Amino acid sequence: MVNRYIKNIVQVFVFVLFSCHNKTESQSIEWETITKQFIKDYKKLDLPGLELSFVENLKHIRDKKSVQKQEEVFISLENNLQKIKKNQLPDQDRLDYEVLLYQCELNLERIHIEKKWINTIRDSIPTTKIFDVSNGKDWYEYFLKKWVDKEATPDQIYALGMEEIEKVSSKIKEIQIKSGMDSLDFSKHIKDSAFFYSNVRMVQKSFFQIRETVANKLPEIFPFLDRIPEVKIKQGTNKNLSQVPGFYMNGTFYYNYFNTSFNKRQVGWLYIHEGMPGHHYQAMVETLLPRSDIQKMFRYRGVAEGWAAYVEEIGREIGAYQNIYDELGKWEWDIIRSVRVVLDVGLNYYDWSDQKALKFWQQYIKGQDDIAFREIARMKRWPVQVITYKYGSNKILQWKLELEKNQNFNLKEFHKNILKNGLLPYSILEKQLGL
Repeated sequence: MVNRYIKNIVQVFVFVLFSCHNKTESQSIEWETITKQFIKDYKKLDLPGLELSFVENLKHIRDKKSVQKQEEVFISLENNLQKIKKNQLPDQDRLDYEVLLYQCELNLERIHIEKKWINTIRDSIPTTKIFDVSNGKDWYEYFLKKWVDKEATPDQIYALGMEEIEKVSSKIKEIQIKSGMDSLDFSKHIKDSAFFYSNVRMVQKSFFQIRETVANKLPEIFPFLDRIPEVKIKQGTNKNLSQVPGFYMNGTFYYNYFNTSFNKRQVGWLYIHEGMPGHHYQAMVETLLPRSDIQKMFRYRGVAEGWAAYVEEIGREIGAYQNIYDELGKWEWDIIRSVRVVLDVGLNYYDWSDQKALKFWQQYIKGQDDIAFREIARMKRWPVQVITYKYGSNKILQWKLELEKNQNFNLKEFHKNILKNGLLPYSILEKQLGL
């Protein structure tokens, strides 16, 4: 009798185990079917990529029939995702699920605004700023989500900008106090010719030196370095890009020097932002690690700028800042980034005038009105893009501070966990980090 009882228990256990296996296998097949169908349908849509210019993005809006087809694809995806029990998926499939859900929500929001756009009678697209177009505030909210994260709102971003201005201003003040000078003497001192290179050979040599110094520190806190090729360093020749101190492209960091003085305080932060462990490092890691078919379909451009801005925050630890003036260079550029966050929302969402934007700029940045005019024009042409630097670096720093509360925190592992799945939206990456 006991043996019969045990036999029945075993039979029930085997039945339950078999049923669970069948359900798991069934869901796996259903998930594979959904993803394959979506990939096929999505490729047929041939959607345009995200442009810097809001005018160009609006020009890419398709006709009514095409937009309707897009809506059908994403509604179908939304309905299919509801059939899947996400928590029963393997880790990689669960990540793909999150990406698809994110894309579904974002694209349906875009389509909703595009349908209004198609039904609006207009002669042309206003080129002044996005606030001036039909449903301009809706467009700005969408582009904020597209560039930054779907959880970002204009009011939150404005508040972030104000907080960052206060933080960066206090950092600059701390350095002035450390110098032992009052604010007036300090302001004169940092304009001294000793802080500037006057020939390209010295600029090149300085960047080579900082590359070597930083390379010795990186293995302590960054993974995958044995598979990363050395970044090349060259003088930029494109005068159309002369308004920025440097840029990264295809394995090469270009610094801009057009027979003018070059601020030595730019060398440290600029190299680590564009080279190692900034854009070059992140871009190379992106090519090294395997990605699912779903992840290969989407790239989140703003996240790359957030990563590069974050590494500036740890520049002292990796040898990029050898003294207080090297660090000052980082904050001098960062106050511009912080002010731009507020101005971008002000100009494009709150409808600030250029004059109001300039007045705000002058509150925090003295003697650089020429840069203000350039940046105001840029933000009106390219809404949101300037926000990506501060939003991303702030997010990563917040995660780092939170995870450091655990005594087993490992900075190298933290960086690995951020990078291993590629450029993910921050709200998805946060979940991947267990926050």
